[in-house]
Amino acid sequence: MKKIIYLDNASTTQVRKEVVEVMNKVMLEDYGNPSSSHRLGEEAMKKINEVRGKIANEIGAKANEIIFTSGATEANNLVLNGVCGMENSRKNIFISAIEHSSVYECAMNLKSRGYNIVEIPVNVDGIIDIDFMEKNIDENTLLVSVIHGNNEIGVLQDLNSIGKICKKNGTLFHSDCVQSFGKEKIRVRYWNLDFISASGHKIGASKGIGFLYVKEGLKLKPLFVGGGQEAGRRAGTENSPGIVGFGKALEIVKKEKWEDVRKIRDYFVKELIKLGGRINGSLDNRLANNINVSFKGLNGENAILRLSEKGIMCSTGSACNEKKEKENRILRAIGIEKSLMNGTLRFSLGFETSKKDIDYVLKELKKIVE
Repeated sequence: MKKIIYLDNASTTQVRKEVVEVMNKVMLEDYGNPSSSHRLGEEAMKKINEVRGKIANEIGAKANEIIFTSGATEANNLVLNGVCGMENSRKNIFISAIEHSSVYECAMNLKSRGYNIVEIPVNVDGIIDIDFMEKNIDENTLLVSVIHGNNEIGVLQDLNSIGKICKKNGTLFHSDCVQSFGKEKIRVRYWNLDFISASGHKIGASKGIGFLYVKEGLKLKPLFVGGGQEAGRRAGTENSPGIVGFGKALEIVKKEKWEDVRKIRDYFVKELIKLGGRINGSLDNRLANNINVSFKGLNGENAILRLSEKGIMCSTGSACNEKKEKENRILRAIGIEKSLMNGTLRFSLGFETSKKDIDYVLKELKKIVE
């Protein structure tokens, strides 16, 4: 079997063996319903609350501020719909022009319900316009949602500066931290964040588990009703195996050296530029494992298939939009022309990625580009 060089970690990561082991133990031995009063139920709830504490500690929050969800898409929907489900005279919602589709499309749905959705512009590097926010966010702004590390171009935003603007205007502040959680330092108190979303399968946990941080004292209208789980904020029996696996994955990813990944990424970037590639998004403010590159005249979809035949797995962009959007909304927001847009590839490295792997990718990509 041909060796797989997996460079699509922004879409999903391989589940760690240690994560599978702890999940199997929960499924086979500690399988009680966390809401049950008997010993197996209490043991299940104890394990869930241990992970709740680990996640809270990672972002500088309290354990009771963490709600477990099926993933970040649910968490993002819970924030936007939940905030708008409460009585409030404020009708303006600001989102960045490069939000993940689960925030963007939710916001568009709220527009049909009478909310005024304002897109915060970004510059050519993908950095949002702070001056625009300073001038336009006011006492009529209900919520600001800005993605921390972009899922396509990898650009990191200055959440501290945004949080200060929100605090000054009494505006709620949410960030989709799916790509940055476990990789970048996140401090919810210091950055005045009211909500953040994250997902387990981006850091080596299983799919189907995520969380939402909700600042103590804030209320949301639940998306689901029918049970008192998660302090009445998210009905449904907790995914005990997924939650425990999420906690184990966080333990592991925190021990990894992201600087080593960054060095290989930077080498890859230099070689891609030599091949005629244009790197999209800021290189200074960027996730350590992300590269988004465009080649003029290249057919990105064909390139993906040809690289896949050689055992190289990458993408043209977000897996949530790859087969749906005809024009990439994120690249359009940073001003990429259509001829370059169609020739865009996203490489997202993992800890197993070696320089030897990258040299092989470059050799095969050179044939396709030429």
